[in-house]
Amino acid sequence: MRNTKLNDLTLLRQRAEEHIIMHSLESDLDLSEVDLIQLHHEFHVFQIELQMQNEELALQNNEKDKRASELMIANKELTFQNDEKKKRASELVIANKELIFQNNEKENRAFELIIANKELKYQNEEKEKRAAELVIANKELIFQNNEKENRAAELIIANKELIFQNGEKEKRASELIIANKELLFQNNEKENRAAELIIANEELLFQNGEKIKRAQELIKKSNDLEQMNSFFLNREIKMMDLVNELNKLKEKEGLK
Repeated sequence: MRNTKLNDLTLLRQRAEEHIIMHSLESDLDLSEVDLIQLHHEFHVFQIELQMQNEELALQNNEKDKRASELMIANKELTFQNDEKKKRASELVIANKELIFQNNEKENRAFELIIANKELKYQNEEKEKRAAELVIANKELIFQNNEKENRAAELIIANKELIFQNGEKEKRASELIIANKELLFQNNEKENRAAELIIANEELLFQNGEKIKRAQELIKKSNDLEQMNSFFLNREIKMMDLVNELNKLKEKEGLK
């Protein structure tokens, strides 16, 4: 391509020179020598200018060739880039579809998360209610434990009182055994005296009947003493009465 352009320029120059020569020959007859010299000078200057323009034109053509080569490379690069853009556009379409799908999934997850948060809020409220109920139940349990401790302390005191009362019962039972032994001894003595004192037999029988009644009453009172712990003072008074009756019988026996 470059050689063709140079050949065209050379041909153009030759045609121009022939045209100048033909016109110069036709006009030589009318021009003076000075005019011819000046015309020759002008022609020489014009020839140099034309040569310089040709060189400039050749340089420009070279630059154009370079630009054309660069443009071809740039076009190829642009074609490659366009192909890449198309590929990227296709990938972008796919990516957009994927993004839309992901956004839909995110919206679904967000909706599920909202529902889960509502459920969690409801569960937390229920937990707070249960915690408040548990606090109340714990207070009630503490109160009940305190009441149990108070009842346990009262039960310990009652047990101590019961032990004391049982001890007193054992003491009274010992005294009753001694009194019964004394009564048995007196009965034996009375029987001996009945054998010796025939005259006082009826009186003695009467006294023995009275003694049996008193013994029955004493046994009944002893049973009542075991059953009625709350009437401990009254039982003690009855025992004193029983002792007084025994003393009276002793005095009667002594008088006789």
